[in-house]
Amino acid sequence: METPQSRKVQPSKRSVLLALRYYGRELARLRRLTVPTMLLSALGNIGINYIAPLIVAKLVGDIADNRDVSVGSALPYVLGFVGVLLFAETLWRIALHCLNRLDALGIEHLYVIGMDELFAKDAAFFHDNFAGSLTKRVLSFATRFEQFVDTLTFQIVGSFVPLTFGAVVLWRYEPLLVIGLLVMVAVTAVCVVPLIRRRQELVDEREEAIARVSGHVADSLMNMDTVRAFAAEGREAAEHRARVAASRRLTLRSWDYGNLRIDTLVAPMSVLTNALGLLLAVTLGGGAHGVEAIVVAFTYYANATRIMFEFNQIYRRLESSMTEAAQFTELLLTPPTVLDPPLPETLVRGAADVRFERVAFTHAGGRPLFEGLDLDVPAGSKIGLVGRSGGGKTTLTRLLLRMTDVDSGRILIGGQDISRLRQADLRSLMAYVPQDPAMFHRTLRENIAFARPDATEAEIRRAAEAAHVTEFADELPYGFDTMVGERGVKLSGGQRQRVALARAILRDAPILLLDEATSALDSESEILVQEALWRLMDGRTALVVAHRLSTVATMDRLVVLDRGRIVEQGSHDELLAAQGAYAKLWQHQSGGFLDDSPARAEFP
Repeated sequence: METPQSRKVQPSKRSVLLALRYYGRELARLRRLTVPTMLLSALGNIGINYIAPLIVAKLVGDIADNRDVSVGSALPYVLGFVGVLLFAETLWRIALHCLNRLDALGIEHLYVIGMDELFAKDAAFFHDNFAGSLTKRVLSFATRFEQFVDTLTFQIVGSFVPLTFGAVVLWRYEPLLVIGLLVMVAVTAVCVVPLIRRRQELVDEREEAIARVSGHVADSLMNMDTVRAFAAEGREAAEHRARVAASRRLTLRSWDYGNLRIDTLVAPMSVLTNALGLLLAVTLGGGAHGVEAIVVAFTYYANATRIMFEFNQIYRRLESSMTEAAQFTELLLTPPTVLDPPLPETLVRGAADVRFERVAFTHAGGRPLFEGLDLDVPAGSKIGLVGRSGGGKTTLTRLLLRMTDVDSGRILIGGQDISRLRQADLRSLMAYVPQDPAMFHRTLRENIAFARPDATEAEIRRAAEAAHVTEFADELPYGFDTMVGERGVKLSGGQRQRVALARAILRDAPILLLDEATSALDSESEILVQEALWRLMDGRTALVVAHRLSTVATMDRLVVLDRGRIVEQGSHDELLAAQGAYAKLWQHQSGGFLDDSPARAEFP
């Protein structure tokens, strides 16, 4: 399903300027490479396209004046011509050597910046954007730097700096030659600019269509099991074909506009400029410089008109690189809602008690969930959070992790307001096991060690044994070195939960957050894993979300939530004796699970 964020990919002027700022910073950071790249390529072009023709013009002028030039008298011109070309070629090779390193180092750094910027985003951002679309944008943000720098080097600096040199030379021959050239360039620019603005609108539409294609591809591939289960391959393929066709139509429209409108205008203007240069040179040919001036003027005007003729290609390259880079920087214009404080408090590791004080929270676009909620979780206590779906159980864990922030009130750990701590420091206190554990497309060992990358092999093995991972790991083709597949697709749901539990055990954090951590386990495995969990929870603060009440019946305290309110709390026996909301839930269980049917008894 497309969200407003996934549909809005047209870059704004702000995002384009932000992309330019990032690229400009890279050029400045790598100026030891930027300067020689730009300077030497421009000097090489001056040598090849302006100084070498100037030598030829001098030779032609001497021939026209003397009409009897020997090989000996022409040799200095020939040697000078060859020397200039060889020197210019040497400068070009040095410039290319620097350019390759400038591109590589810039792309590397932009890759890092792109991921750092994404890591700074909050959880809601990733819920609102396709992973495939984000991947495309961050990759384009980095890789388009190469096209941007190459175009800047060869087509802009490498053309317009030499053209300035040519204008100075022409001025020495006859100022009218320079004035005529500037007039024609100005007229062409005035005619082309409005067309460029229209083409930018077409490019925005094209990039939006491309982003929709990449988003749909990622969405389909990530849910291929569901696609196959519902025999929806044909439907998804048809949707893909429709999106690709729309992308093709919009791409051709933007390309044709450049070819039929911009190039069709620039081409005749280039011809007229060449004709004007030749006419002026011939008209003024009887001056002090004679034939030499005609040759120089004709050659330099030809160089200028070549740049004018290539203007659309130059613009298209810049436009393509900046538009795709701006697809990423557009995401950065909306700051994350969860931020580290400017002056964070130092984390004090000690008592791991948790307290929610007058917490208010509303899901985006929804009704208020929590309004003045209070909950105390003493250090070392084991709290079970129960209630029907939508009551706020999982939201409490996410607020505690600061995946999202409270609207008002505060949450304390060990007496410290979590909003005043660095997010990394806060989360170092917790081990979290969600209902649908995330697996990386890495080895089984790496997935477990993700909680503590510095863990030894023995520690990883002990955690795996405690979570009963070894029961299936040793049967895998490569044991703990087996790749688990994207999102752990090679493992069953129960196996993924055991890996997530092993990860939590290895984390060895003072606070445990378990959100339906055993829901995918069979009864036999659950008994074994719960034994490991009880050992893990010993001496730690634990908040356990459960629909299966039998998994939390022995907790120190059970908290019953309904629509964001705590309607009851107490031990299992106390709540059963009270014959209230919990007792009704217990009675309505079937096979140990909650019945979420709205027809069942309501909470008070």
